[in-house]
Amino acid sequence: MEELINIFIKAVFIENMVFAYFLGMCSYLAISKTVETSVGMGGAVIFVLAMTVPINYLLENYVLQEGALIWLDESFKDVDLSFLSFIMFIAVIASMVQLVEMIIEKVSPALYGSLGLFLPLIAVNCAILGSSLFMQERAYTNITEATVFGLGSGFGFFLAIVGLAAIREKIRYSHVPPALRGLGITYIITGLMGIAFMSFMGIKL
Repeated sequence: MEELINIFIKAVFIENMVFAYFLGMCSYLAISKTVETSVGMGGAVIFVLAMTVPINYLLENYVLQEGALIWLDESFKDVDLSFLSFIMFIAVIASMVQLVEMIIEKVSPALYGSLGLFLPLIAVNCAILGSSLFMQERAYTNITEATVFGLGSGFGFFLAIVGLAAIREKIRYSHVPPALRGLGITYIITGLMGIAFMSFMGIKL
């Protein structure tokens, strides 16, 4: 249990997809104009990551790795399908994003309209694919660890985008120099938030 907590905390704060690796910046910057839309996007990312990382873990360990197909027959022990990792991972992600898109369109048409083009673009969000690739690289020992990592990565993205949106709503009433209005001040805020999240690297896990 302690190991799972460590994985979750590291994924949320220390190895945050946005602030540690600068992944998913397109949707992070574009959607974070209001808290409402940011909450919707963040929730969608959490759901997609919680579903795709464990599914991709199963694919990696029971289909793609060299010798992973040995459970089918002894003759498959030398089969290596790891070259299909990118294609398979993206196919799973696209399927989950399509499911999320249909659910949001049915449940909240207003949120669906406000997210616009960036909702289907979750499928090509590098933070989503990055989580599966990090899961692959770190070789978690079981699906529970992979799932916790996916949830932590999604929650880290959620914190980042909602936090930025809240700040951007507040600075609308502040005096921002004309040259920094829009993306300029947003980049500065993102950098400061990244520095703040770096302080979590001191956590003893």
